[in-house]
Formats: sequence, C-alpha cells, structure tokens
Amino acid sequence: MKLVVFGANGPTGRQATAQALADGHEVTAVTRRPEDFPLADARLRIVGADVRDPLAVEAVVAGQHAVISSLGVPYGRAPVSLYSEAGTHITQAMTKHGVRRLVCVTSTVLFDTEAPGEGFLFRKVVEPLIARTMGRTVYEDMRRMEAIVRDSGLDWTVVRPGGLFDADAVTDYQVATTRLPGRFTSRSDLAHALVRRAVDGLDVHSFIDVRTTDGAPTFLELLRKEAFGGKKSS
Repeated sequence: MKLVVFGANGPTGRQATAQALADGHEVTAVTRRPEDFPLADARLRIVGADVRDPLAVEAVVAGQHAVISSLGVPYGRAPVSLYSEAGTHITQAMTKHGVRRLVCVTSTVLFDTEAPGEGFLFRKVVEPLIARTMGRTVYEDMRRMEAIVRDSGLDWTVVRPGGLFDADAVTDYQVATTRLPGRFTSRSDLAHALVRRAVDGLDVHSFIDVRTTDGAPTFLELLRKEAFGGKKSS
C-alpha cells in the first residue's frame, strides 16, 4: 500500500513511518526538514514540503492510497492555524486526486467529557488549566481541523490520544469511540493505531481514543517533558 505521512519528522510521524515500512508498505514522508530525516529504506520517499502550501500537498497526495497526518505544535500563547490549514489542504488534495482514506491526530481533550476515573483535582483544576489556558490555541485549531475533516466527504478517522510519551515498543493498548480511563498514550502505540486504520480501514467516520496502560510516566514527568519541551511534528 502507498501511504503518505505528514508530520513525518516528528516523534509520532517517525514511528508511523518506521512501522509502515516494517509492514512492507511504500511510504512518502513529508517534512519541512528532509535533510534531518533519520530513516532510509528502498520503499521510502522523503519529500521536503510545507503543508501550508496547497500545491506541494497536492503533489505528494497524488497517486497515494491513504494519508496519515501526525502534525503537531507545542503549547503557546500565539494563535495556531497549522491544523486547520493542513486539514483544508490535505482534504482538498485528496478529493481532487481521488484518495479516500485519511487518518489524523488531535487530542482526547476534544471528547469534551471529564477524564474517567480521575480525582477532583485533575478533573476540575489540572486538565481545565491545560485545555483552556496552556493549550487553548492548540485545541481551538484542532477543533477547526476536526470539523474540516468530518465534513470532507472522505473516509476519515480522527485519533484522539492522551498525553504522549516515548516508548520502545507497541503494547496491548486500548481503543474506544469514547474517552478511556488513563492519562497517557505512547507514540509507538499511537503510530500503530494510525497505520492500522490507514491500511485496514478500521473505524471509518469515527473519533477514537487510544490509551496505553503499561509503562506510562507520571503526570508531572510528562508535563515537564512534553508541554515545556517544545516537541512538534513537521
């Protein structure tokens, strides 16, 4: 299968690219910094392109079987438009070139339900602080992207993981169409879920949660590393 991965040079994108190649698929990895891309394979094509450029997006989408978007930006005060611009350009390119299958990433926060199984402090203080203050601009634009994808007429799936962290291997993670208990999702598990849905056509027209139950960090460890470490996908 021919897959294109936007945000391929981010930590989730690299995992998705590597897993897809290991499964025998042909992958086009799209990044603004192709010279920094660490993977090499006979079935890998690395393309330097900006998802904000609709012509560049069209060029890489043409001839593909499915599209994965693992784009991301760190929290900050400035307005965010990357998700909605990417959603617009990717869905338009897919429609033009007859590519039906799209899988992309947002956040479990967008389920708009309180975290199941959590105490009062996390539900009423910590998560609202992250969602409405620290990550407000990111989540606002994620919502705009979800609406664009939902209304695209394509065969889409939106994956809404918990707080992301790095792990060495794929685990027996959980998947549901409602918010799952637990705070964290490993990037290896998220990448696996993305590739499986792109290839196998699972959960079409669904928003799904993916949650790692083994080997997760503490909340403070994750917040320090991810929210303030500036990890992004490009």
